[in-house]
Amino acid sequence: MKQILALLLMGITLGGTPVIAGGRDCPPGLAKKHNGCQPPGQAKKQGYYRVGDRIGDDYIIIRNPGRYGLDRDSTYYRVGDEVYRVNRETREVLDLIGAAAAVLN
Repeated sequence: MKQILALLLMGITLGGTPVIAGGRDCPPGLAKKHNGCQPPGQAKKQGYYRVGDRIGDDYIIIRNPGRYGLDRDSTYYRVGDEVYRVNRETREVLDLIGAAAAVLN
């Protein structure tokens, strides 16, 4: 069950069904953007990082990511209310995982 939750939070669909994001159905095109189902332009306005961005010094490292159903061998940062999978050495965002409350609770 944790693996399915992690897949859904990463925006991966199973059998072509829409991803649920923020309590609503997320269209497949928006789900592919891995930005929490934000319409174009909204994620940037809210200060979220996007794939390819480098995270500054305003992050908290998520220790023991396997505990939350995330890949144990990846590095995850929490910035505000969002969780990101990042390159450990460069802090480049590899993927937007989703809202911290959904991932860490």
